[in-house]
Amino acid sequence: MGSVRRASAWLGLVDDNGGENYYDEDYADYAEGAEPGQSWVTDPRVRVAADSAHDEGRRIATVTPDGFRDARGIGELFRDGIPVIVNLTAMEPSDAKRVVDFAAGLTFGLRGSIERVATRVFLLTPADYKVVNADHRSGGDGFFNQS
Repeated sequence: MGSVRRASAWLGLVDDNGGENYYDEDYADYAEGAEPGQSWVTDPRVRVAADSAHDEGRRIATVTPDGFRDARGIGELFRDGIPVIVNLTAMEPSDAKRVVDFAAGLTFGLRGSIERVATRVFLLTPADYKVVNADHRSGGDGFFNQS
């Protein structure tokens, strides 16, 4: 039982129920710091564009996970409709494969897309985004055409 709940029970402000309640002690101290869904946002490996972009709906997150346990943060960002760039260069190959499998299932389930940008770097885009590839073979003179 959390310390506040114990003190309240000792003072008689709440019913103690003889220790039989549905309150899990493992999560008691977790809620005292930050809200459970918001604690990973302070992770320095996760960066989201400025708040002004949030107001206009133009945010992209970059995530550099250390292990598979960081996949939850990727999923939560993507589920909120934010495109995510996942940089797996710092991970072990076995964990990187698990994260790619997770990301592929995530994008399939939410009708998004996953695209390899570079070696071990992937872009996850929600369904309402379109990725435009700059193809040099498309017609036109092009900016760098020197002829």
